[in-house]
Amino acid sequence: MKAQSFASRADFQRLLVETLGWASDQGCRELHAWDASFVDWPLSDAAALAALTGWARTGRQLHLLALQYDDIVRRHPRFVRWRRDYAHCVTARAVDPEFRLEAAPESLLLAVGAETTVSLRLFDRHLWRGELSLDAAQRLRAMEWFDALAQRSSDSFAPTTLGL
Repeated sequence: MKAQSFASRADFQRLLVETLGWASDQGCRELHAWDASFVDWPLSDAAALAALTGWARTGRQLHLLALQYDDIVRRHPRFVRWRRDYAHCVTARAVDPEFRLEAAPESLLLAVGAETTVSLRLFDRHLWRGELSLDAAQRLRAMEWFDALAQRSSDSFAPTTLGL
């Protein structure tokens, strides 16, 4: 992977899938992902699901953080099925929509490999501007932001729904 800027929806989605594949190849133990709804992520694409499946092993954890997960359920049924099958390695938390998200990126994916850290950030959803960074200090700042927000969230997006 190499650091780069992007300015299109297609590039954002391509880099997401590439980062997931990189995380699988590198044996990343944790992935941290933030988006208000994950609606624009290619979560039901075959390549993304293959990368996630290759990554999901014992001891791995995908931390999802969003304002709501209703759009995932409607728009990404294959990912919802994957989430059910790999519930052991996925935590999903929702942030109160009333909470002020100052300095929040539109989307964020963080991964730490054996020798490199990756942060993929979308700054502007209208122009699809963002960057893929390999800077460890930048990833650390983003991780601190993610952790602070996660502390103000609650469990959400259960792997199964119980019917009575």
